[in-house]
Formats: sequence, C-alpha cells, structure tokens
Amino acid sequence: RREIWEENYRAIEDHNKRYREGKETYEMGMNQFGDLTTEEFVKLTKMRTLSRMALTRSTNVMLSATDLRLAASKLNFTGIDYRTMGYVTPVQNQGTCGSCYAFSAAGALEAQWKKKTGKLITLSKQQLVDCSTSVGNAGCRGGLARLSYDYIIKNGGIQAEATYPYAMQNKICTGDKSKIVATLSEWKFLPVGDEQALQDALVTIGPVAVAIDGSTINFQFYRQGIFSDSKCTIWNLSHAVVLIGFGTEGSANYWTIKNSWGPYWGEKGYFRLAKNKGNQCGISQSGVVPFV
Repeated sequence: RREIWEENYRAIEDHNKRYREGKETYEMGMNQFGDLTTEEFVKLTKMRTLSRMALTRSTNVMLSATDLRLAASKLNFTGIDYRTMGYVTPVQNQGTCGSCYAFSAAGALEAQWKKKTGKLITLSKQQLVDCSTSVGNAGCRGGLARLSYDYIIKNGGIQAEATYPYAMQNKICTGDKSKIVATLSEWKFLPVGDEQALQDALVTIGPVAVAIDGSTINFQFYRQGIFSDSKCTIWNLSHAVVLIGFGTEGSANYWTIKNSWGPYWGEKGYFRLAKNKGNQCGISQSGVVPFV
C-alpha cells in the first residue's frame, strides 16, 4: 500500500507543479483515496451497471431543447448556485458502497421538494440502495438515478435520512410508507450532449441528476479549481453526481457539482468542471430532472 500511496503522491506533486506554472486549471491533493490504485478507486465508487443501461432512451421522456431555451432566455442568467438559495443539503460520504446514483437522485429531488414546499429535507439514500433493486438497481454495486426515481414513483414516495439512515452497505428493504416525506410524479431526460439545454434546465427547473466519467487519477485526487481531463471520455459514465450551478471565473466557464465523497474531498465536497469544453467528462450525456 505504501508504494501505491507514494506513486499517487508523485502524480499529485507533478500535476501541482504544472498548476503552479499556470499550465493546469486545477490543483490536486492527497485524500482518503491515497492508498488505492485508480482501478481499485473506480471499483469502490462506481455505478458499474451504468454503461449497459444508460444508453437506452425513449424520446417521449425527453425535454425539448427549444422549450428549455425559450424559458431560460426570459431569465438571462449569467450564473446560478443553488447552495446560496438553500436548495442543497450538506455533503455526505457514500463510503465503500457504489451508491452514487442514490445520492445523485436524492440531491436533485431534495431541491425540487424545497422549491415546492419551502422545506429542505435530506432524503434517504439507504432506502434507494435497499429497495430500488426491485426496479433494476444493484444496491452497493451501482445503479441509475432514473431507476431510483422509478422506485420512488412506484413506492408512492421516499423517507427522510432521519428515519432510514445511510449504512454504507446493502441491507434488507425496510421502507415504511407511513414515514414518506417527499413524492415524485415523473422524471425527464435532458437532450443528450447539449450543454446549453443542461444550463437552461438548471436555471428554469433546478438541480440536475447527472453522470460523468469519474475514473481518472486526476479526478480521484482533485482538490480545487476548474477540472478538465483529456483522459476523461463521454462514454465511460462511471459516477453519478448533482449539478447545482454554473458560473465563470475570469474567462473560464464552469459547472458547479455536488459530490458524495465527504466534505474533505475537492472544494468542501464539491467540484467545478469545465463548461462548454466539448461535453467535458460526459457532463451532458445523461441529465435527468425530477418533477414533483
């Protein structure tokens, strides 16, 4: 393990030297994944079933880019951050369970529920891990935000974190319908590969459940700045996250994204990703929005 840690440390130092020279837009740093190889890291955090499942799309559940553009053009935002509006719950840590899809699904729904009721409630990820296996998710071995939504719709709602707390492992489904605190009527896909539509949805609807390629060493040890990586692809969507904002720093455009690796990773648990840079890491490949 020590050798792996040292190898990772060297990679981080090499990158940060380039960062200090102004050749990189983000800094890396040692963190809780320090003694894992990239392969092990991916295995640990990945929503493995995604690649096979993500590419089936039926158009009847896709929002129109034209409609989104029309609605957003009336607002004319140059940036947005749902944290400042109180739509975003505290960052949590998924730990050694491949449950990122549950955090992604819950995060976007929490915001919609806040928008509708004025109440921000941390929703149960464990309920999704344990119970959405009935609709095709695979517990700690991975899954999709949209299947989590299928489960919530079918179940008539979802409980709060408080009554069904996160356990970081697969457990028996113990959902209790009398404890439901949030419901969902439907979900829609966003147009594939369309960052403008993603921005328009973010502004007009709210935070979006998205998936990215989170399988590179640079992402593993991201610390701060605007992330982009030539090793990132749009096809290997390995990690589900919540898109909560966009903005500019100098001349650079970025997306602001909530991760589920605890508050000590990245920018207090969040990261910024290069925006309008060729669909960086597949950010606009599989956006899903919940409607309450």
